[in-house]
Amino acid sequence: MSPEPSATESLAGGILRIDLGALVANWRLLKGKLAKGATCAAVVKADAYGLGMAEVAPALYQAGCRVFFVALAEEAFALRALLPDAEIHVFSGATDASLSELLRHGIIPVLNSLPQIDAATAHAKARGKPVAADVHVDSGMNRLGLEASELAAIASAPARLAGLDLRLVMSHLACADEPAHPLSAQQLAAFKAARARIPAFAAVPASFANSAGIFLGADYHFDLARPGAALYGLKPHNSAPNPMAQVVRLQGKILQVRDVDTPMTVGYGAAHRVTGKARIATVGVGYADGYRQSLTNRGHAYLGDIRVPVVGRVSMDLIALDVSQVPAALAVPGAVVDLIGPHHDADALAGEAQTIGYEILTGLGRRFHRIYVPAKESQPA
Repeated sequence: MSPEPSATESLAGGILRIDLGALVANWRLLKGKLAKGATCAAVVKADAYGLGMAEVAPALYQAGCRVFFVALAEEAFALRALLPDAEIHVFSGATDASLSELLRHGIIPVLNSLPQIDAATAHAKARGKPVAADVHVDSGMNRLGLEASELAAIASAPARLAGLDLRLVMSHLACADEPAHPLSAQQLAAFKAARARIPAFAAVPASFANSAGIFLGADYHFDLARPGAALYGLKPHNSAPNPMAQVVRLQGKILQVRDVDTPMTVGYGAAHRVTGKARIATVGVGYADGYRQSLTNRGHAYLGDIRVPVVGRVSMDLIALDVSQVPAALAVPGAVVDLIGPHHDADALAGEAQTIGYEILTGLGRRFHRIYVPAKESQPA
């Protein structure tokens, strides 16, 4: 007999299940693909891609992950409170205001520009102690990282790195999810050239591969890989089957079912016009929960194994599904439909919404009743 739902679950419009066992399995799969001796870190920025850093990071740590990356200092401080012994890196680097606090908490900033490097070395000189830091080299993304003129300045004056206790030199791939894209090989060559040009960079471990980069092969692995999206079940490559276990299942609850007929319409703006007899189920999930309005008349859900379309506009709290093809005994108030699930993963929903899986996951709202399925106790990998 199934357990009775909690009061919170009974009242919620949707249920978000996050399978920490699948998450751990994904980390282990990625770790197993790395070249011998390479470390597999985990990116848990943006609240672990919307799935809850407070639950995700400890599960990964228990599985054996010891190196974590976040985007912002605030995220790093929250992660440090969860994992006192983990190695934590911050992609956005440090400001004059945040550097002291990062160092006090044993957090490693990724320095992305010459001014950030100069500020860190000045700080090291002032306190009489080296500053632990990474350096990010821009190899072709043209986003964060040292640009060509800054690399040239360091190459001609390597003393500008004095005072840094360099832990990593890193770069970031722009098109790794397209395995045949020529930019990946160009970036690899640029990254290798930058390391060869600056002895201090060649002397420390290197990090280059993101989730998709791991699948490009050993040439991209270096000493440490930084998977993010694939940990959470998103596909690492656009042109191949997804090898990752699914971490997320999102179910919406049917609130009401009604029979409609021509010439009735459904929802705001009469965006869907009924062309015959139909049954419409209203579900308690909407764009306030991250179910994007672009899914209007485009999205699909599953009731059991039956695919049902979204009809009419997605509104703030509600969507409407055409359940005409579903047995009446299944499409009843209180039943749940899979918005993300075994037949329809986050990438599939993203395709219907004309966006990417990252945006779907990070946009999942806080009104869902969240259930974390624990990873089975096992020895760290």
